[in-house]
Amino acid sequence: MIINHETLRTFAARLVAAGGSTPSEVAIVTDHLVEANLRGHDSHGVGMLVAYVRDFEAGTLHPNQKPEIVSDTGTISVWDARAGYGQVIARQAVEWAINTAREHGVAVNGLRNAHHIGRVGTYGEIAARAGMVSLHFVNVASGPPPVAPFRGKQGRFLTNPVCIAIPGTTANEPILLDFATSRVAMGKVRVAHNAGKPMLDGALLDHDGKPTTNPGVMYAEDRGVVLPFGEHKGSGLALICEILAGAIVGSASVSTNTPPERGIINGMLSIVIDPARLNNHDSMMAEIDSMIAWVKSAAPADPSLPVLIAGEPERIARADRIANGIEIDETTWTQLTDIAQRYQIAVPG
Repeated sequence: MIINHETLRTFAARLVAAGGSTPSEVAIVTDHLVEANLRGHDSHGVGMLVAYVRDFEAGTLHPNQKPEIVSDTGTISVWDARAGYGQVIARQAVEWAINTAREHGVAVNGLRNAHHIGRVGTYGEIAARAGMVSLHFVNVASGPPPVAPFRGKQGRFLTNPVCIAIPGTTANEPILLDFATSRVAMGKVRVAHNAGKPMLDGALLDHDGKPTTNPGVMYAEDRGVVLPFGEHKGSGLALICEILAGAIVGSASVSTNTPPERGIINGMLSIVIDPARLNNHDSMMAEIDSMIAWVKSAAPADPSLPVLIAGEPERIARADRIANGIEIDETTWTQLTDIAQRYQIAVPG
């Protein structure tokens, strides 16, 4: 179905509130999810509420958590989210890093044991709007890993995203590079499976290690695998994310015993830098504008598809979906309405 973003926001807020979250937590989680849909990342949108409700009913997602400050040396801190809503506590961690970088020039935060932090680009956007450069490395510990390493046919990673954000200028929006180290995020496999659509070529192998476009192989008893992007490059970066956000931060890792009933657990290492400590502001902004203009001046391979820079596809999708609505596949909508009926929540007509 096609649904207006404000209607979807109201409906999603009621589902989040059913878990006992405070109004402020409801607002942050709901905005995060709907914004993911608006920006074209349905894998991290309101469809995730199916997993969230499952987890708070099972006691593996704890609403209204405050982070435990494990350590704080002034410019480096480690927080334990205690399985609280990742969208809330990861935002608080990045805001701490922004304020600290303003004072000291740089800040590093290690976030442990957060429930699903959602679309990582959100945190890069927050930092970029504050005029900061930020880097975010994330790992995922949530049951059997679905992503194969380079040359493998068994899962050894989860989707382990990376985000790098550069602040905007008066002429250009921020540059936001945000991607999974797998060829596709598992949420996109879920969306395709629910919608009965094939995956793109080169994303999946079946249980026997043969290429397939059938997303159902990831839900079969003899499960297939998602491939890393760029062969050895994505596989290597997935390993780096796992170590930085797992072993080094001290969060649960993919090699830890993390059965599915534990829920979704993320670790994140965030580095926030005040670029004004590195270069003259006006010179820096002029060079960013010049570089963006140079990249976009390249002749497109397909005249109907202009050259884009990181962050533009999301802005284009957002404008379109605000104007025309957000498409929710039938399976996901049925799952959400089933939850709503269970909690006696009105379903949008």
